[in-house]
Amino acid sequence: MLGFIAGWLLTRHPAGAVLGLAIGHAFDADWFRAKKYDPYAVLGITEDASEAEIDRAYRRLITQYHPDRLGGIAEDLRKQAEEKAREINHAYDRIKKLRNKP
Repeated sequence: MLGFIAGWLLTRHPAGAVLGLAIGHAFDADWFRAKKYDPYAVLGITEDASEAEIDRAYRRLITQYHPDRLGGIAEDLRKQAEEKAREINHAYDRIKKLRNKP
């Protein structure tokens, strides 16, 4: 809807509103992203993995990369581990959301 309004305001023409709507949809659908985000690949599993396999892969990876478990390492390695842990958590949450979608 915001794209529709922005397109109308920028061009002052109904065609601009439709163009703005189309561009807004393209961004929402990630058409411009070079590589699609695959949460299953982050956890190292396939889309047909069971709930138990998903939980097992998540626990294994988060144990390996959780910053609290890596107490005595260098600061740059700790930051990389924090970023990887965030990515793992995001992938796990995304998979759970996709699986619970009605």
